[in-house]
Amino acid sequence: MKLPPFFEEDRIAVDAHLDRLLPGESVPPPSIHQAMRYSVFAGGKRIRPILCLEASRIFDADVSPALFPGCALEFIHTYSLIHDDLPALDNDDLRRGKPTCHKKFGEATAILAGDALLTLAFETIGAAPNSSDRRVAILTEISTAAGTVNGMVGGQVADIEAEGKQVGPEMLEYIHRSKTAALIRAAVTSGALSAGASAEDVTRLR
Repeated sequence: MKLPPFFEEDRIAVDAHLDRLLPGESVPPPSIHQAMRYSVFAGGKRIRPILCLEASRIFDADVSPALFPGCALEFIHTYSLIHDDLPALDNDDLRRGKPTCHKKFGEATAILAGDALLTLAFETIGAAPNSSDRRVAILTEISTAAGTVNGMVGGQVADIEAEGKQVGPEMLEYIHRSKTAALIRAAVTSGALSAGASAEDVTRLR
């Protein structure tokens, strides 16, 4: 899929911000930071942070505050991929044509790298240059989308439990809506919130 030129500009801005937020590879303990950076920069289109920036642009020309929730979403997405690839879940050896995190760094480091990225996501939201009430609203949007009730983790659990079973359309819709669409929806709403959108605007975006 070829993205429009302005999407590519967004992707470059997101990658630069991700690089600033992630600890350097030599920062102690280096193994965990190498694994985190390896997974974040293993490829990907940055769809969630780009949506976050573009939703923000609807309400304010300055999208720099939206880089924070956008990068937080990318950290959460990456942590979920690291954990999904583990032997206990999908047991994948490759991700985007490269060895998965646990294949390159070992299972223990991969688990901790995922944990660290999730933690860094919320640290990133806390550092966003927004008012405290805006940061709380963004935190609520993203944490709910990543959680168990109609969120990413809940969708993943339903997906695992549906393996080998006859799945009806309602369950299939729930899995897709929770496992994938929840974070995409949160990208749009958190981008709007970071740009000062009203509660009514955010409700319409949902």
